Amino acid sequence: MKINNLFVFFIIFILIISTIFTGCITTKHTLRFDGRTRTYILHFPPQYDGSDSFPLVIALHGGGGNSKNMMEKTGFNNLSDEKGFIIVYPDGIGRFKNRLLTWNAGHCCGYALDNDIDDVGFIRALIDKLQENLNIDSKRIYVTGHSNGGMMTYRLGAELSDIIAAIAPLAGTIGGKENENSTLIMIPEPNYPVSVIALHGLLDESVPYNGGHGNNTRNDRIDLSVNQSISFWVEHNGCNITPNRNISDSGNVIIDYYLNGENNSEVALVTVLNGGHSWFGSDKDTTENQEINATQIIWNFFEDHSKH
Repeated sequence: MKINNLFVFFIIFILIISTIFTGCITTKHTLRFDGRTRTYILHFPPQYDGSDSFPLVIALHGGGGNSKNMMEKTGFNNLSDEKGFIIVYPDGIGRFKNRLLTWNAGHCCGYALDNDIDDVGFIRALIDKLQENLNIDSKRIYVTGHSNGGMMTYRLGAELSDIIAAIAPLAGTIGGKENENSTLIMIPEPNYPVSVIALHGLLDESVPYNGGHGNNTRNDRIDLSVNQSISFWVEHNGCNITPNRNISDSGNVIIDYYLNGENNSEVALVTVLNGGHSWFGSDKDTTENQEINATQIIWNFFEDHSKH
């Protein structure tokens, strides 16, 4: 892999200085793509010095959010420092610089959808840039996201199945309709197997577990159900259609594992019975869904799945 020496020397220098004071580094960057300046936050663990290849995790904020609040609510930086992976938080796009940003996930959402923004192309270009400039393990590139970011995660898993090892959408869906009279839009069939762990609250009123129009959905969007999303990936990965089921001691968390997919791929579904639309276990959510930590569950899954 070709590494941009000037970029690496700069990063190593910043890493050394930052590690002295904080033990890690988090910086904001720009990427010019498709006539627009796109932005992202990049976080390195203290172990990274460019000599060894590290996994890359891409974390996508929800609709109306941005990279900063995704970083803050997930706590991925702390886990990155502990486990040793690079984490990048890209920004979607919107009418305002840092607010009300969205992703074009196909049938959702907002400015990005209305303006047919090529977010798949942007994320591919971002991965290419990071691979060119940093020592990224090409077999361990992962994507996760929340809500509109979860929908975008599903789309990236399908359209970038050649380079992504595993995805983890939380409160996402593989498709739906902009409104009752619109054409159904779904992610395309992936060319390669991609392992999937999806997390969803049964009480989600923004992206309903059973599909349809959510009570908290701001427009007329209709989403496909969790079961439709999972069945799509089980089929295309060639996994067992009957899952192995684990239920938590409280009975509140159910995890279904669909095993033995092509190239050792798997599909897992984490259902939180009292769960709403939040990032489970986040310090930013003190009212519900603290039984599990979505960030830890997602990384555990990623750590077990590499590209074959």
